[in-house]
Amino acid sequence: MKLTVVGCSGSFPSADSACSSYLVEADGFRLLLDMGNGALGELQRHIGLYDLDAIFLSHLHADHCIDMCAYFVARYYRHEGGRCGTIPVYGPEGTEKRLTTAYEDVPDERSMSEVFDFRTLKSGSFEIGPFQVRTEKVCHPVEAYGIRVEHGGRSLTYSGDTGTCPELGLLAEGTDLFLCEASFTHGKEDIPGLHLNGREAGEYARDSRVGRLLLTHIPPWTDAQQNLADARAVYDGPVELAHPGAVHEV
Repeated sequence: MKLTVVGCSGSFPSADSACSSYLVEADGFRLLLDMGNGALGELQRHIGLYDLDAIFLSHLHADHCIDMCAYFVARYYRHEGGRCGTIPVYGPEGTEKRLTTAYEDVPDERSMSEVFDFRTLKSGSFEIGPFQVRTEKVCHPVEAYGIRVEHGGRSLTYSGDTGTCPELGLLAEGTDLFLCEASFTHGKEDIPGLHLNGREAGEYARDSRVGRLLLTHIPPWTDAQQNLADARAVYDGPVELAHPGAVHEV
């Protein structure tokens, strides 16, 4: 299983990175976790525009899903070979309505469901292509999900956006690679139920006995090196910052 960081900036794109988007591949199957601002352009550096097999949207904030509107255009108006067939899109309840509203000039004769097969997320276990996945509702102001992806005896857990909650620890338990948000700075922001800081991400990695920790969703105004140091202060395993274009074997 391979993870490619397409974009990792939190809240809005930085000068160096698009917002959240992560490509997971195994057995020729390509699953995209989130498609935030700027992600569609960056994705094409790694795979063809029509090479995705499924998409998971952790929640419906723009920095995790807004480039789906552009992807609708690309799939609906495909110039060669006619319109694309449908691709599964797993998202919280109301995903189709939210994306259609964002792309507000879609008339009645066109529908996003013509190219996206929308499937409503709930907490539970199911299969996406060759992957066995488990989703858990996490703590965020809107309905949001973390996801654990398993293949060939290896596992990757992605937190999505979340504050502290027991579900995240359960989802990450023993995972090989923990892709965890670290938006806040320890000792600075204290807003319950919104985001984690670097220290909290490290504590989850330690307590859940994960193999590696990859910090992501760090906004441009947050000191990423401080978050990295805070995570390392409480977790003895390997810790890195996510970087756009980086490839990680899981």
